[in-house]
Amino acid sequence: MTLLRLFLISLLCLALLPVSAQEEEGQLQVGVKGFIDTYHALRTSSPGDWMSSRSRVRGELTLEKGDAGMFVSANAVYNSLIDSQSGFFLREAYLYYGHSGWDIRAGRQIITWGVADAVRIADIVSPMDFTEFLAQDYDDIRIPVNALRVRYTRPQWSAEAVVIPVSSFYELPVDSRNPWAVSLPGIDIPYTISMGNQPDKRFKNIEYGGRVGAYLSGVDFCVSALRTWNKMPVFRKTLAPDGSLLCEGEYRRMTMLGADLSVPFGKFVLRAEAAEYFGEAQEPIVGAEVTTRNTTNALIGMDWYAGNDWQLGVQYSHKYISGSLRDISSYRNTGMATVRISKDLLHNTLNLSTFAYIDVTNGGVYNRLSVDYALTDQIHAVLGYDLFHADSGQFAMYDRNSEVWMKLKYSF
Repeated sequence: MTLLRLFLISLLCLALLPVSAQEEEGQLQVGVKGFIDTYHALRTSSPGDWMSSRSRVRGELTLEKGDAGMFVSANAVYNSLIDSQSGFFLREAYLYYGHSGWDIRAGRQIITWGVADAVRIADIVSPMDFTEFLAQDYDDIRIPVNALRVRYTRPQWSAEAVVIPVSSFYELPVDSRNPWAVSLPGIDIPYTISMGNQPDKRFKNIEYGGRVGAYLSGVDFCVSALRTWNKMPVFRKTLAPDGSLLCEGEYRRMTMLGADLSVPFGKFVLRAEAAEYFGEAQEPIVGAEVTTRNTTNALIGMDWYAGNDWQLGVQYSHKYISGSLRDISSYRNTGMATVRISKDLLHNTLNLSTFAYIDVTNGGVYNRLSVDYALTDQIHAVLGYDLFHADSGQFAMYDRNSEVWMKLKYSF
């Protein structure tokens, strides 16, 4: 019996326990919750095929006694389009201890840094799952890491240290049967994409870093540092003897120094974030080796809580590559903007929202529109439309992936 099956059986047994029996003990506190959801998406252009069809059961178990505890979450998934995505998957599993301002967590966990909304500047600890690119809830895209995290919090400041013995990396689909598979638009010769070999699991390759924050009157400010990897691979492209193109993923060691701040005033919140990546791997041209450059990454954003259940958020992020661009296929300057608009109606039972990524450099756009109706507090029905449009840039490979979708979710 696998650990995941044992967890799910235990979760079911705990859920059937009378709540009063758990409370009478007065020592071990048991918490069980989760959800069941089903999601289906249909391409709006020819050939009008299914882009996604999956159902999932998420279970979360918390055991707590005094200042110590354990948290475990797992997914049971059936994916009718991608066989490898069906099965039992452990999501998070960590032990924790909290007392007198200390918060210590050890195990598989999701770590988030920074203040940006769905944009990664200093938030590069946990990598991303791009099995369906960004056409998922953003929280579901984050990949947990096996880490030791120690955090000490006081009323006006906090400090955090993180050690990751074995790194995790982006999950990118390369199977052409997946409509979200990585591709090379505009390439008219046969090509093969390989994720390459990830760094060796050795002590010298561990990730480590820290973060210090200050919470002052009218402003929150944090600085961070991380010794890590480019967790999104860059691809070295070589021509094979048969004339085909081989694209093999590579990874390089890099250091990140970052800072972020949040300033509320009235109905607005100003957010800013910046990070310098030292030695970040760059995408090479065909036939060239992977090289590294220092890059500057910055973001500024504004949230407006306009009242009457309206919310508006805008962001702009910019990336600058220093040094020579010889043998590098990227632009020196690139920009990405986001726009989020949300409105609650019908006594907050109906939510209308749109979130758009706008590729300022290449003119591409990805926009997710959704209508979320709460049938009850536990049951939500959601309809949506994802628009992709791009002739070049990172959205170009998904230019034909515009889709309509629906989701039903029951939380328990």
